[in-house]
Amino acid sequence: MIKIIIADDHTMFRESISKMFTMRKTVEVLAEASNGVELLALLDHFSPDMVLMDIAMPEMDGIEATKKALAKQPNLKILTLSSFGDEQYYFQMVEAGAKGFVLKNAGLSELEMAIKEVAKGGSWFSSELLQKVIVNLSAKNKKEDETGLTNREMEILKLICENLTNEQIAEKIHLSCDTVKWHRNNILSKTGCNNAIGLLIYAIKHKLVKI
Repeated sequence: MIKIIIADDHTMFRESISKMFTMRKTVEVLAEASNGVELLALLDHFSPDMVLMDIAMPEMDGIEATKKALAKQPNLKILTLSSFGDEQYYFQMVEAGAKGFVLKNAGLSELEMAIKEVAKGGSWFSSELLQKVIVNLSAKNKKEDETGLTNREMEILKLICENLTNEQIAEKIHLSCDTVKWHRNNILSKTGCNNAIGLLIYAIKHKLVKI
């Protein structure tokens, strides 16, 4: 069972999610925190697989809490609990190390799927959120910037956006896994991204992939 901590400043929201998980016996909630400061204190006593992280919290927000939580426990997975209007913070959360985003009004089934996907090393972005990010980016970026990526890097970037692993990409385009890793590192360096979600948002922003 995946072990989580819920960090959100709304008590009713935290308790509701915790109760539902307890009833369904799919996820174990180790503890709850109302802000980043409380979360960091809990991480001195618990070693969860994942934190469900709100963005807007008093005392310490989700962005800062994500950075400090990962400094304490580098293998920790962060899944962001997002509200509409949080789009301005998405890039900061990705840079901080978040692996996924789920809307707070999403169904429990989607949240469970997101938790499972992120827990096994993948990423998750609610489709409704993704569409909203696309609209916002389209409004802000009427011109497509030069990416500076080679044709091979563009090919690998698109496959990364399909959520393929290095091994799957290597097999698909007939390269060694080490070569794919080398290209991936080059792509991250050129785009200024830190992870797959960052690359996905970058690819959407520059109209390199279609949703």
